[in-house]
Amino acid sequence: MKIFLDANVLVSVLNKEYPVFSYSSRVMSLADNNKFKVYTSPLCLAIAFYFAEKKTDSTNARARINILSEKLLFTTIGPKAVEWVRKNRKIHDVEDELQYYSAIDAGCKCIVTEDKNDFYFSDIEILSSRNYLEKYAF
Repeated sequence: MKIFLDANVLVSVLNKEYPVFSYSSRVMSLADNNKFKVYTSPLCLAIAFYFAEKKTDSTNARARINILSEKLLFTTIGPKAVEWVRKNRKIHDVEDELQYYSAIDAGCKCIVTEDKNDFYFSDIEILSSRNYLEKYAF
């Protein structure tokens, strides 16, 4: 199953933010299981780096991002996603919309996020880390 991890899931893993870390780290570990293809976008990675750097420092944040990058697959945010964003006037947060369309373009079946309301417009399943684990991984 192809899943997309939103930036807030990456941030919770990098910064060990409890209580979410207990679930988000397990979702992240699914990248080691051949049954799952775990994606994020370069934009999510940049957002995660920003928050990790604020919590620690650049060197430590970069080391954490490097480890994360080795485990994950990456979507692209290209002209197709930008065109979809330009055409869809119902969505107000361009960053979330870019993430969504990059996940769609990569064939992801769901988005794992800790703020499901950000993707109110979604045609694919939106689950928290905990809900994803309960539904698909246990």
